[in-house]
Amino acid sequence: MNAQRGAVLMVGLVFLLLLTLLATSSMQNATLQERMAGSQARRDASFQAAEAALRAGEARVSSPGFSQERCTGLATCLPPPEALTLSTEGTGGASGVIWRATPSGFVGIQYLGESTGAIEDGDAEQSPKLYRVTAIGLQGTARTVLESVHTDEKRILWRQRL
Repeated sequence: MNAQRGAVLMVGLVFLLLLTLLATSSMQNATLQERMAGSQARRDASFQAAEAALRAGEARVSSPGFSQERCTGLATCLPPPEALTLSTEGTGGASGVIWRATPSGFVGIQYLGESTGAIEDGDAEQSPKLYRVTAIGLQGTARTVLESVHTDEKRILWRQRL
């Protein structure tokens, strides 16, 4: 009987150690999942902000009397590279795009020129004006950049830049 003194205490301490390790692992897993969910929520919010800015830019292009100077060279007609790093409104980078602030980001418009055959159901004699609308949505550390090519009537194509 004396040989078994303290055996229950040792078994109890081993179980307590195992429960502590299990609880610590569960807490780390829960913390990781919470961070991932927060990151996904910020990405979703930045996408929604970029989509809202894109719609506002397209509405501006579609408004009566809208006009803008045509881009003149390769550097000013390419998708603006500063969209991936922009943090203030105004004219940015070599693209010459004028960025306007929105509630959660920025929007910029480029006039690409006129094109025939850009609209399948359009009149063959018509040469619609083509605009690139670039929208940036910011939410925390998340950034979403969306672009659309738009005529003064409708969207022709849309993409998300990564």
